[in-house]
Amino acid sequence: MLKKALENLQITSLNEMQNAALAAAKKGDVVLLSPTGSGKTLGFLLPLLEILKPEILNVQALILVPSRELALQIEQVFKTLATGFKINCCYGGHPVKIERNNLSQPPAVLVGTPGRIGHHLRRHSFETDAIQTLILDEFDKSLEFGFQTDMEFIIKHLPGLRKRILTSATQMKEIPGFTGISRPTEVNFLTNFTNIPDLVIKTVHSPAADKLDTLFALICKIGNRATLVFCNHREAVERISGLLYGRGIIHDIFHGGMEQEDRERALLKFRNGSHRLLITTDLASRGLDIPEIEFIIHYQLPHNEEAFTHRNGRTARMHAKGTSYLILSPDEKLHYLNNTEQETLPEKLILPKPSEWATLYIAAGKKDKINKVDIVGLILQKGGITRDDLGLIEVLDYSSYAAIKITEIEKVVEQLKNEKIKNKKVKIQVSI
Repeated sequence: MLKKALENLQITSLNEMQNAALAAAKKGDVVLLSPTGSGKTLGFLLPLLEILKPEILNVQALILVPSRELALQIEQVFKTLATGFKINCCYGGHPVKIERNNLSQPPAVLVGTPGRIGHHLRRHSFETDAIQTLILDEFDKSLEFGFQTDMEFIIKHLPGLRKRILTSATQMKEIPGFTGISRPTEVNFLTNFTNIPDLVIKTVHSPAADKLDTLFALICKIGNRATLVFCNHREAVERISGLLYGRGIIHDIFHGGMEQEDRERALLKFRNGSHRLLITTDLASRGLDIPEIEFIIHYQLPHNEEAFTHRNGRTARMHAKGTSYLILSPDEKLHYLNNTEQETLPEKLILPKPSEWATLYIAAGKKDKINKVDIVGLILQKGGITRDDLGLIEVLDYSSYAAIKITEIEKVVEQLKNEKIKNKKVKIQVSI
């Protein structure tokens, strides 16, 4: 099953950390310490393939995570493994009724945030007797987000646990007793950020009053390539966003104060290339599945070295190259940073070219029995475009999104305005 799962992921071999995690999981409890972007998700999902039993019709493995985005990422990776086992996702902001309906036919694997999983436990939405494996992913972040009470409550209600796997992107002084982890095998692949392969760190010096001008110039130099700009507070994200829009920089934003639907759409458009620039808080520094980010810009300095490491972990992932820029005013210094390159900015500024992609919104999703094949068929057969004009497709519960070449998207909307999917007429429009 492992070989077939890797084929489904189009992976020929595991990395050293993933192999070590697989071996450790056979011995008992595991504490897996590895940097963001190193492939920890497979490190704890693959051991499940040897544990899950098709004859058991209740939840067998529970995965607790600090954010909905991470829960959705894990769900997607597990589905791609195509194991035949069902997985469900529970998180705040998602209708409880839908989750309870899903849990009425229990999944083998349940992934969710501690608050929402605790909510379902209190309402007896699922049975816990068959749960033998507990995975605490990004455990340090869950503690930081204040989920300790929820996690304690959940773990107390798991009487049949035989294996616990805890993952963290930072070294922990001690493992809290409530986890029940006993004599674990530690798999430690944490390294200092300066040793991350193919990551170049550069500094851009700027007077404090001119930081926005410096950011603008740097974005113009980078051009239309996938870039994350990190700020420390959501208010800074909103302020900088407004100023950049005023200068003609097309982008999107992402922070914890946004509605979850808006956050989800911002990430989706960034993934599919409709937007190449995302202004964000540290919420985007961990647990998000955003591949092929080439550049990180620290508009405001992170609070500590750990945050700096996690931000940089969004690029140079899995052997890809990346560049991290720090915009430093004269009084700003990082004590843990040495020998960085100095970046020079162009005198003549040219706005980045707009993306060649735009996003098509379709008001139907998984709960309407719609899948990617249905959408590909509809767009290519009825939309009047070729496969080269169609990009990434993502199907959510009640909506779907497809990247379409911007030169073709209005034509596609016009061609599809009277079409049906699965004999049902649905709204199809350009996503705003």
